[in-house]
Amino acid sequence: MKTDRSRRAKLALYGLLCLLAVPFVFPTWWMVTSSLKPANEIFAFPPSLFPSDPSLAAYGRVFEFAPFAQQYFNSMYIAAVVTVGTLAVSSLAGYAFARIRFPGHNALFLVILVGLLIPSEVTIVPLFQMFNAWGLIDTHWPLLLVPIFGAPSVLATLIMRQFFIALPVEIEEAGRMDGLGRFALYARIALPLSRPALGAVAIFSFLHSWNLYLEPVVFLSTPEKFTLPQALTQFVDAYGGPMWDVQLSAATMSALPVLIVFVVAQRQFVEGLAHTGIKG
Repeated sequence: MKTDRSRRAKLALYGLLCLLAVPFVFPTWWMVTSSLKPANEIFAFPPSLFPSDPSLAAYGRVFEFAPFAQQYFNSMYIAAVVTVGTLAVSSLAGYAFARIRFPGHNALFLVILVGLLIPSEVTIVPLFQMFNAWGLIDTHWPLLLVPIFGAPSVLATLIMRQFFIALPVEIEEAGRMDGLGRFALYARIALPLSRPALGAVAIFSFLHSWNLYLEPVVFLSTPEKFTLPQALTQFVDAYGGPMWDVQLSAATMSALPVLIVFVVAQRQFVEGLAHTGIKG
């Protein structure tokens, strides 16, 4: 009797959770299914949840109207480089702030955290002037350097610092007795144990770089150098109106890497947030 009652309670809970998930899942469902519909069926009334005659024609047209393959590659390699760079910088900085006691380290960390409070719109003009003076406008260098050394890296450093603080110091004592220096302790002991936090940082960094819009609009002007968020705004007809079927097809293809990264690293993501004490 108790088992049946517990099973019914679980089924009711799962049903409630599925119902609450509908508002979050429906926009993605509508995007994917509408990309398989002709343009005149997308906004038909009453709306249909499934395409009456599924077609992949819009996916082919994506590559006809723009250098979408090149733009896709741009986003992929930029996001990969930013993720690796952020992992390197944030893990080193987080370990230093967690383990090395130097004069003013708490004050310096507080100053760095202030970077999280400054909107990117405030710094975009000084950044443009700086990169323009360096001759890096209409290149991918700003899209690589700004996330690695900017606000996203500050959040990543906070996550890594919290993880290293929670890591018992005794774990490193054995290595210190074997003659390992500070960097060797970081590379051989602390870093391998920080995989959950690194997984969380990797997802945050990849998502931020992949969805970056303001910086590409400001720094890039050549279509072949565009990233996907900027490229998605270029699918318009002769009158300047959006080509909905083509845009939705491009958006569906743009969302795939994000879903793959999250599915692959979701376990590390959850464990990383749990170990660092940062709640969503």
